[in-house]
Amino acid sequence: MEKDQELLEYVIKAIVDHPEAVKIARIIDERGVLLTLDIHAEDMGKVIGKLGNTAKAIRTILRVVGIKNGARVNLKINEPEGSTRPVRATNDEGVTSAEPGYVHTREAKQAPALKSVDEAMADLNLE
Repeated sequence: MEKDQELLEYVIKAIVDHPEAVKIARIIDERGVLLTLDIHAEDMGKVIGKLGNTAKAIRTILRVVGIKNGARVNLKINEPEGSTRPVRATNDEGVTSAEPGYVHTREAKQAPALKSVDEAMADLNLE
């Protein structure tokens, strides 16, 4: 097992409730190393984290390990069979809660519109 795969296995098994279900596949191609992670459905939230922050941090660490070993390392987290991922909320404009511009109020239609570049420059009064 390579260092990147060992590190990923150690980190994931430390944060999940079902370490016996952790499976990692390592594939090397012309784009680098792809680590594919399979976990128990109940552990998905722990691995992804709030707003995806845990997964982002794990990916960052894997990239650093890859740089040290001269490889580009990417992580793919497979959706476990039977997982119950909640559907993301959308406002009236169809923007999901994970996208910029989502308004977390019931009055989503009353959100201020974004200004054009010209309007924003005029507001700065740089003349």
